[in-house]
This record gives sequence, structure tokens and C-alpha cells, in this order.
Amino acid sequence: MEKNDSRVARKDDSSRIDYGIIFPVLMLAIIGLASIYVATTHDTSATSILRQVFSQLIWYILGIIIVAVIMRFDAKQLWRLAPLAYGVGLFLLFLVLFFYSRSYAANTGAKSWFAIGSLTFQPSEVMKPAYILMMARIITLYNSKVKVRTVRTDWKLIGTMILWTLPIPVLLLLQHDFGTTLVFIAIFVGLVVVSGVTWRILIPSFVGMVILGSSTLMLVATSWGRTLLEKVGFEAYQFARVDNWLHPASDTTNSGYQLWQSMKAIGSGQLFGKGFNVSNVNVPVRESDMIFSVIGENFGFVGSVLVVGLYFLLIYKILQVIFDTKNEFYAYVATGVIMMILFHAFENIGMNIGLLPLTGIPLPFVSAGGSALIGNMVGIGLIMSMRYHYYSYSKTSLEQQADF
Repeated sequence: MEKNDSRVARKDDSSRIDYGIIFPVLMLAIIGLASIYVATTHDTSATSILRQVFSQLIWYILGIIIVAVIMRFDAKQLWRLAPLAYGVGLFLLFLVLFFYSRSYAANTGAKSWFAIGSLTFQPSEVMKPAYILMMARIITLYNSKVKVRTVRTDWKLIGTMILWTLPIPVLLLLQHDFGTTLVFIAIFVGLVVVSGVTWRILIPSFVGMVILGSSTLMLVATSWGRTLLEKVGFEAYQFARVDNWLHPASDTTNSGYQLWQSMKAIGSGQLFGKGFNVSNVNVPVRESDMIFSVIGENFGFVGSVLVVGLYFLLIYKILQVIFDTKNEFYAYVATGVIMMILFHAFENIGMNIGLLPLTGIPLPFVSAGGSALIGNMVGIGLIMSMRYHYYSYSKTSLEQQADF
């Protein structure tokens, strides 16, 4: 009798796992391992190849364990965990300003990495899911208390979100990590849009962002504008990246070499690519930020579209979970995860093909590196939690959520 009960329990447990989420992540992981193998094969020694691929495989295994653990947390537990996770993440962002890796800072200009021997860790990556949880809690709690939405109440909500968000970009800019700052801005904007804020705020804000972005670009294009931007924290390497983006053929040997070689590699792949493990174009650091150049060269336009399709499939399956669970707190968490993954993929692919400036943003689940992978896997764990606890919390009311 006990054996039958355990079999039923295992069957029920398995049926609560969303394999539609697992499939695209697994496919991207396989593509990532294969691409890292190709990149390291043509750039390093045989010993380094095995170490790099094996190291990434270990990170994937650790990520799977993290997903399995986070999946067990239900909505109430995640709600209570949000302030703690946010506080720990903020503390680590502050701590790295004093104990950052000097060698990484010398190579990249960013003071955003801890280093213990050969092991490196970027706290901003795990701060992303912590920030998403905290924003989801703030919006859900606010909506539960405000019964009638007005322009004034919407501005109050946005102000509250800004106050909780502001320490993060300040600390990131002190670390000279502008690319990661953009990720948090994207998550913030996505959550504001779905929070129920009136269009009378959204439209002027969108117009203001366009004007701000255009004005910044105009400042970058002038010497006096750059002088002004330097006073607010912009670095020389950031100006160089914008120059290379606007005029990729103007400097193909120095600061623009990486972008130019990436575009050449992707273009040389043509429709179907050159085949697996063929690399005739040297692209610096292609195992991490420029991993898409490996995909484009080896598998061409068709393979590149397949990778993009996997991201869209993942986002579609996340949206499906939102509509099935009908839980407001979960919906905001999922929105944040979508924005995190979508912005990473959009920015990374865009910078590899020359549509966007280089920012050092990795390709989710594909690029080499443990910190970014763990951050994304935590996000997947949060999504898996929704389906896993669907029967218990799919009908949770707004008032009940406020008591979390």
C-alpha cells in the first residue's frame, strides 16, 4: 500500500513540472555547450578546451539543482523571501565595490566581479531575480490597497518603485557596469507597463525616454557633449563602443576589431553555415559575449533563426503559465523574468550583428560564464514554481496575496 502511495506521489510530482519550459532551456544549453566547444577549440589548447566545456557543464548542473530547489517554494514563501533576497543582493553589490577583482577591473574597466582563485562571481546577476521578486511584491501589495486607480495613485506607485530601484543603478554605475544597468531599466519599464499604470503616464514617459535617448546620442556625437557625459560617469571605452557601432568600418583593427570580426563571421555563414566546428574568422572572447558569432558562422541564417525561435518559444510558454495560474504576484514575477531574458537576447544578438552597441551582455543559457547562467536559472526556477504550485495558488485572491 505504501509503495502504491509513493508511486502516485511521484506521478503527481512529475505532472506538476512544466516540460514546455524545460525544452527550450535544454536546447539552448546544448547549443551553448557546442558553441563554447567550437570557440575554445580554435582559440586555446586542448587542456583549456576540456576545462572550459567541463566548467560550463558544472554550472548547468548547479543551475538545474537551483531550479529544482526554487521550484519547491510556493507563492507565500517567495513573497516572504523577496525582501531578504533584495537586501542580500544589495549588500553584495555594495561589497563588491571594495573587494572586486583587480585583474578583471584592469581588463574590462568594470569593478563588478568577486574573484576567489580561478572562481569568479558577479553579484549583479543574482540581484536581477531578487529585484524582480521585490518589484512584484511592491506592485501586488500596492494594487491590493488602492481600490480606485488615478493618475495620482499611479505616480505614487511609480515613485515607490523608483525608490526601491534607485540604489541598484547607483551601485552599478560606481562599478562602471553600464550594460547591466540597462537590464534593470528594461525590467523596471516592463513591470511599470503591466502594473496597470494609465496611458496618460505611459505615453508621455515613452516620448520622454525617446527624447532622452536621442539627446544622449547627440551628446556622444559632439566633443562638448562627451565632456558633459564624462562628468556624469561615462567612460572612454563606452564612447569607443558607440563610435564602433555608428561607424563599424572606420576602425577594424583596434577597438572596433571585435565587432567587425563578429559581423564578418556571421555574414560568412550565409544561409546554412559552414558546418559544425568550422571557424575561419577570429572573434575575440567569442565564448561569452560574442557566442552568437559562432552560431552564425557554423549554422548560418537558418541556425540563427532557430536560436531566436527557441527564445520566443520560451517566452510563449512563460506567458502560457501566467494565463493558466491567474495569480497577480506570479504574473509580475513572470513579466520581470521575460524582460530579463528578452533584453539579454535582444541586446546580445543585436550587438553581434552591429545593430546595437557592444555592452558586454551575455546570451541567456548559451554564453560561457556561471554568474549569468545562475541568474537566469533562478528566473526559470521562479517560473517552474508557478506551474508546480498551480493547484494550490491559481485562485489566490488579491487580498490573500497582501497577507503574504
